Amino acid sequence: NQAAESKIEKGVTMDLAVLSDIHGNYIALSRCVEYALDQGITTFLFLGDYLGELAYPENTMKIIYQMKEQYQCYFIKGNKEDYWLNHRADGGQGWKECDSTTGSLLYTYSHLTHKDFAFYESLPMKRELTFPDMPPMTVCHGSPEKINENMFSDRKETYEIIEREKNLLLLCGHTHVQDKIEYKGKTALNPGSVGVPLFSGGKSQFMILHEMEKKWKEEFISLSYDVEKVIYELHECGLDVKAPCWCKVTEHLLRNGSICHAQVLSRAMELCKEEKGFCNWPDIPEKCWEKAVKELL
Repeated sequence: NQAAESKIEKGVTMDLAVLSDIHGNYIALSRCVEYALDQGITTFLFLGDYLGELAYPENTMKIIYQMKEQYQCYFIKGNKEDYWLNHRADGGQGWKECDSTTGSLLYTYSHLTHKDFAFYESLPMKRELTFPDMPPMTVCHGSPEKINENMFSDRKETYEIIEREKNLLLLCGHTHVQDKIEYKGKTALNPGSVGVPLFSGGKSQFMILHEMEKKWKEEFISLSYDVEKVIYELHECGLDVKAPCWCKVTEHLLRNGSICHAQVLSRAMELCKEEKGFCNWPDIPEKCWEKAVKELL
């Protein structure tokens, strides 16, 4: 086909689609997968956080399982998968409905099946991948050392981790920001977030790795999709009631991509501590959430 002929002309022998941080955005996921398939790509790497803030999580898992059956797919675990597994291990205690701190977590958790838990339990935190005639790469969600670590370019710890990494190429997600960091002959790549990316102008993001002359060449992809349908479904399924302020942050993030949940959560906890003298997650009053949302959004 035309896509295959174009690859041959460019000297491309293999393509790998890298997707991370879907967070339950099955509409964006469908768009990214469709794009990749149109490019003739049939090998996919998923870097974790399959579910999270958005409506109808079963729709995302249905796509994941279909991909697993039909194509060559590699999967690792994200911190969200740890949340679901740890919550089950703790007996399902501590999360509440109509609560901006844990309402979204509880909504997603309540939709999980035995098949989902078995899938999450099977996932490694990191893995080494090697393709024919190519050097090995390390893939993880946060960092190779910690599942929820942010590999931002302005953190000295990021460069220390890269230096300790034995492979020349490291793929990581979690930050929701597309990025390339080069240090001492090694490269760390982040494909951004499929579901709720930061600084993307409301577009879904992932990455394609092209094999060219026995090296990987990254291509960062940003795609428009039906954001308003995703936001409509947030309200349709009741997440605006189950997790009021968290849902507001999600909606803002989907449209504008500039303020993440962690920033608003951190401010809400600061306000809680100012009022009470202490703040223990997940016991954060809604009025603190409301004030944090008003300040930041």
